[in-house]
Amino acid sequence: MTDRRRTAALYRTFVATAAGACLVAGCGALPGGPGGSGESAITVMTFAPEDSKATNMPGMPAMAKAYERWVNSKGGINGHKLRVLTCNEHNTAVGAADCARKAIAEKAVAVVGSYSQHGRAFMAPLEAEGIPFIGGYGVSSEEFQSTLSYPVNGGQPVLLAGAGHQLGRACGEVALVRPDTLAGDSLPVLLNAGLKTNKMAEADDIRADEDSADFAPQAREALAGSSGGKDRGCVAAVLGEHTETFFDAFRRADVQHKKPQISSVLGSVSQSVVDRTGGKDSPFEGAYLTSWYPVSTDPLWAPMRQVISDQGFGEDSLDADDTGAQTTWIAYTVLSEVVKRFKDGDRITARKLARALNQSQAVKTGGLTPELSWRYQDMRAVAGFPRIVNGQVTFQIVQQGRLVAQPGEQPMDMTPALEQAPRAN
Repeated sequence: MTDRRRTAALYRTFVATAAGACLVAGCGALPGGPGGSGESAITVMTFAPEDSKATNMPGMPAMAKAYERWVNSKGGINGHKLRVLTCNEHNTAVGAADCARKAIAEKAVAVVGSYSQHGRAFMAPLEAEGIPFIGGYGVSSEEFQSTLSYPVNGGQPVLLAGAGHQLGRACGEVALVRPDTLAGDSLPVLLNAGLKTNKMAEADDIRADEDSADFAPQAREALAGSSGGKDRGCVAAVLGEHTETFFDAFRRADVQHKKPQISSVLGSVSQSVVDRTGGKDSPFEGAYLTSWYPVSTDPLWAPMRQVISDQGFGEDSLDADDTGAQTTWIAYTVLSEVVKRFKDGDRITARKLARALNQSQAVKTGGLTPELSWRYQDMRAVAGFPRIVNGQVTFQIVQQGRLVAQPGEQPMDMTPALEQAPRAN
């Protein structure tokens, strides 16, 4: 063998050995190879419950996949292609933990725009790997406690406080029907915080099985409690997908047509629910609702609607009126804005992304929320929910079968009310 051939052979052996060692050790790929400068995809995950007996949020992973197709059709985010994984967490702690482990196994740099009531199950494994949780739906307390959670809304705490404020201006007494679950145990405290802003008495707390098909006993109890005084009574139900079933039972129980004011929050009631239950003749006609965001007909949602129109093909569950899909859109907007702040050629990792979220100036979401920032000085003194950085709610009402802004009401920050409330969990 000539010296030149011997040198070439030794070089090939060296390269092969080095590449194999890198694969075993997990080091960066050789230039131009998979995972190196020739491959800059960012992997993220969106998980939510689907086909479960309780609340389902199929619109969230559907919105994530539509966003993936849209942003990649434009060249990705700051030169990085986006790879979106989705996972069904089945509304169980085991399912939530499994989704988190899948995100870890697939080397996701973030979990984005997701829903789960089982915060302990998914946050612990994500924290162990330094993976940020961006824009959860806000139904678990861990989303407002973990230093690796970056909420885009105030979750159930601000919705319930907002509902209390809304009802406190219209009612003499209030009954709350809510799930008999660990997450549901915090709801009366939060609603009462809003009622207190109008010097209202605490609401009657009526518990129900989360996946019940018969809410007649709770409907009768709520009707009796909301109609005994001289002032107008109100009934608020926050039961996720089963809110519709409850109010159907409530309407049948109201044989004397006392018609107390009814109320709920976005996520438990949506435009699609009103449409499905009769539109103008729906039992939700006249209902008060609180949301984190502008009404779905607001022009601020036009970019999301365009993406759904262009990229939402084959996704029957993808609805621009769905609060879950809206939350996922905002969460991916945050991800995109933060990734754009990295220098060209920077390798995006979970820990780098978390550091950027902790240190970055406020992120804009196209007017759909106040500007968002998760620096230490942005945290609020809400017992049990210190990472609420956006306490804003909007007040809505169902009129002529449509969710519209409640006349005379402006968006309101419920954080001061929550700061005065006792610890809710």
